[in-house]
Amino acid sequence: MASSSAVLMRLMASAFSVAEKAGDVVRSVLKAGDLDVVAKTGANDLQTKADRLAQQSICASLARKFPRITIIGEEDLPSQEVEEELIEGRHSEEVLAQPCPPEYSSAREEELVVWVDPLDGTKEYTEGLLDHVTVLIGVAYEGRAIGGVINQPFYNYEMGPGAVLGRTIWGVLGLGAFGFDLCEVPAGQHIVTTTRSHSNKLVTDCVDAMQPHKVIRVGGAGNKVSGQYEPPTSLTGTGSGAQTASHRFLCPLQIIQLIEGKASAYVFASPGCKKWDTCAPEAILHAVGGKLADIHGNSYTYHRDVQHMNAAGVLATLRDFDYYASRVPVSVKLALSAA
Repeated sequence: MASSSAVLMRLMASAFSVAEKAGDVVRSVLKAGDLDVVAKTGANDLQTKADRLAQQSICASLARKFPRITIIGEEDLPSQEVEEELIEGRHSEEVLAQPCPPEYSSAREEELVVWVDPLDGTKEYTEGLLDHVTVLIGVAYEGRAIGGVINQPFYNYEMGPGAVLGRTIWGVLGLGAFGFDLCEVPAGQHIVTTTRSHSNKLVTDCVDAMQPHKVIRVGGAGNKVSGQYEPPTSLTGTGSGAQTASHRFLCPLQIIQLIEGKASAYVFASPGCKKWDTCAPEAILHAVGGKLADIHGNSYTYHRDVQHMNAAGVLATLRDFDYYASRVPVSVKLALSAA
């Protein structure tokens, strides 16, 4: 890797390759058939072997090259020796060839914070809803999300056995975003994407207030991949737990919907998401001129010591943020604490 390149771009080039390695790990675990699922805080908060191995791969690979950065991962894993086969030492020449935005050219390793979600959409992963699965690596500087990598390990999986699986989207604030075709919803159309949950009145009230022409509800529904892992009924359930299982935060998918012109606003009027859920998607959205904030319109911060929970929900748009922000009901704002 070119030593003369800015630290940020060297980190992004490594993060790109590391995310693709983690995507390989996620696919390999599924193919082997032993997900080794454990419940963290309940039946709807799961961790699999893929979560653990992917986080080990990401954190160990980045720490080896950038020992002074702060890395914060979703999974609370014990300190242990990471197998060498999980270490990714390569970097993306395509990313490294891009110029570093001047405002970040002097950023030092110790000033950068990396937020890692090794497998976003774990419950969907156990259910075979593979289009919901992403690997997230976000980079923050001075508390602001400035770089993001989103790997979709199973992108194209519905195209059949001959399809090339996976893609990686990345972006840097002040530079742009890459790996997809930027599109916008037709002018005058208000298409809102949100959680599939119908049980949360805050979500429903906020979405209704947007007066959308169409609502896309993501999470907890889709076609399973035949022949893949079937989750035990004790994990999926059919009672009240199954109802709350659909209320999950899938920020990267919904941000991708915004930048690919499938939706104009993402509304999540509920607490529950964490900094590792939003850092990478926020950086990519902001890199193409969009905006992600809490339900009050306040920016989230990503300092190393900040609380992990995004307590005040999420509102995100590619364009016209003020239009949607102005329609958030006062009752919703009062119910959600400001960030």
